Amino acid sequence: MRVSAKNLEQAAAIQRDPRWASVLARSPAADGSFFYSVRTTGVYCRPSCAARLARPENVRFHGTRQEAEQAGFRPCRRCKPDQPSLSEQHAATVTEACRLIETSGGIPSLETLATHAGMSVFHFHRIFKALTGLTPREYATAQRGERMRGELTRGRTVTAAIYDSGYSSNAQFYGESRQVLGMSPSVYRTGGADADIRFAVGECSLGSILVAQSEIGVCAILLGDDPEALVRDLQDRFPRATLIGGDAEFEQLVSHVVGFIEAPGLGLNLPLDVRGTAFQQRVWQALQEIPVGSTATYTEIAARIGSPRSVRAVAQACAANPLAIAIPCHRVVRNDGGLSGYRWGIERKRAIQEREARALGV
Repeated sequence: MRVSAKNLEQAAAIQRDPRWASVLARSPAADGSFFYSVRTTGVYCRPSCAARLARPENVRFHGTRQEAEQAGFRPCRRCKPDQPSLSEQHAATVTEACRLIETSGGIPSLETLATHAGMSVFHFHRIFKALTGLTPREYATAQRGERMRGELTRGRTVTAAIYDSGYSSNAQFYGESRQVLGMSPSVYRTGGADADIRFAVGECSLGSILVAQSEIGVCAILLGDDPEALVRDLQDRFPRATLIGGDAEFEQLVSHVVGFIEAPGLGLNLPLDVRGTAFQQRVWQALQEIPVGSTATYTEIAARIGSPRSVRAVAQACAANPLAIAIPCHRVVRNDGGLSGYRWGIERKRAIQEREARALGV
């Protein structure tokens, strides 16, 4: 009886552990974050292992495969947890391709990248897009734009910056300069002087809200308790731009954003002026692909963008997000499903998630 009671207690403890749900679902997304061993077989497995499911009282969890092996378990012959998983192999391939793009003087052709990865063009393109949320060309374009912004910030002439960033001609750069810089190169080089940023502050059930817009699109959506603090935050973001208080027409944009906060089912479709590093943009793109009412973990986002070891950097990119609601960093949670840091406050994060869930009838 004592043994049976102990087994029941052990089974209950395993079933309460969030990792057990990943084992039940055989989730590939959980591979690498932990391993589990089975006492009766003496082996340890990945969460995605397709072998017959073990009884929970016989299962133990391990943070690394080394821990499992030190505990006396051998690797499963089916899922081979001592070898890189297919998802890890793909992540490594995409990461290497990203590094090749980042160090290239221009934009490598898709054929060049696929050959380097040892894949067909179609397969490489599909894997790259699935993991990063961007096509190889979109990623390369973002990298080139980041180099261009860096060159201008360091005081290079516009012409020198264009060619050192990998553009083949002035015409090629000027054709997309507004999307890359959000303003003319000369204005960007002087720190945004003379650029116009329209903004307005309103109130919603989450507190004060500031919406700002450049010539390209909405460049800031800030939440807080103090309207003046939100304006100072905007000034810090665009220290040399001309901030223009919104008129009645512009305030309709604020009303549109507030309407989405109060009723997420309405949807929010706005032109955005998203400024960030290439890594941040990869993270923010992945966040925008999380459906309303759903969540994803920092670990899952890191895997989706092809950087499974960059969980902390993903969290930092979420914290740097200047577009509350529009880039839904509120949909990112801890591995156990709990709420973590949110630059506009945990209670606001909880409230937004609850509203989105209600909007879908969850």
